[in-house]
Amino acid sequence: MEKIIFIEYPACSTCKKAKKFLDECEINYVDRNIKNDNPNKEELYEFLNKSNIDVNKMFNTSGLLYKELNIKDRKEKMTIDEKIDLLSSNGMLVKRPILVLDDDVLFGFKEEEWKKKINKN
Repeated sequence: MEKIIFIEYPACSTCKKAKKFLDECEINYVDRNIKNDNPNKEELYEFLNKSNIDVNKMFNTSGLLYKELNIKDRKEKMTIDEKIDLLSSNGMLVKRPILVLDDDVLFGFKEEEWKKKINKN
C-alpha cells in the first residue's frame, strides 16, 4: 500500500480544507507540520522531480516571509540550487499543503486534482 505524506501548516485554512478532504475520503496519511519539520534539500529535490513543476511553483508567494525577504524580485536571478537552499531554510516559504505520493507530489490543494490522484491509487 502506498505511503501518503500530508505536509501542512495547521493554522492554514487551505491546509484545514485539504485535511478534511483526506479524512472524508478515509485516506490514511502521515501528518507533518511544515513549520516544525520543514522538507530538507534532498526531499525538495525529490518533490521537484516527482511533481514535474517549475521550482518557482514551490514557493508560498502569499506568505509574509516571502514578501518580507523580497523573494519575488530576487528569485529570478537565483539558480535552482539557491532556490532549494532557500526553501529548505524555512517551511513558511514552501507552498502548502503538500501531498506526497509514491509517484507524484502535489503542491497546494485543488480538490479535483487530489481526487484524481487519490482514486488512481
